[in-house]
Amino acid sequence: MSLTSVLTFKVGDKTRLIDARGPRFGAAITTLVLTSILALESFPLMIWQLGVFAAGAFIGPHATPYSWIYKSLIKPRLRGDIPTEDIRPPQFAQIVGFAFLATATLATIVNANALATVVIGFALAAAFLNAAFNFCLGCEIYLLLARLRSTITARKNREDSYNLPSL
Repeated sequence: MSLTSVLTFKVGDKTRLIDARGPRFGAAITTLVLTSILALESFPLMIWQLGVFAAGAFIGPHATPYSWIYKSLIKPRLRGDIPTEDIRPPQFAQIVGFAFLATATLATIVNANALATVVIGFALAAAFLNAAFNFCLGCEIYLLLARLRSTITARKNREDSYNLPSL
């Protein structure tokens, strides 16, 4: 799944499905890492998490080290049906996480520590929502943007674009 197909909301025959429990496990580890970054003010941990988000954003959530841990240690111990989901919303969430951590990293480099703390706090809140309540904020934003895009492109003429229905 390419980054461009995620951002252009292309639907194809090769839509990839992943185990829906994997991103939640990754969010739990991300929550711990982001909490550690805030508590310890650890720049190396910030770079580590930025790399994890980069792998998830540009390759896919299946390429992160947290996904490898899930597939190797957790998934073999689980029983029952495997819930699946489209890979694009979690990959978009990784893109959003990458943008937040890239901003925090740049803010730390230019010594804008308050901005870095706030941005990491937002990323932590999103990761915690996913880990604790299975509510992926980035995934929901992706779905909202996809619905909005399909609504706008379905318009027959320019005048219809001013009368968007409530989503």
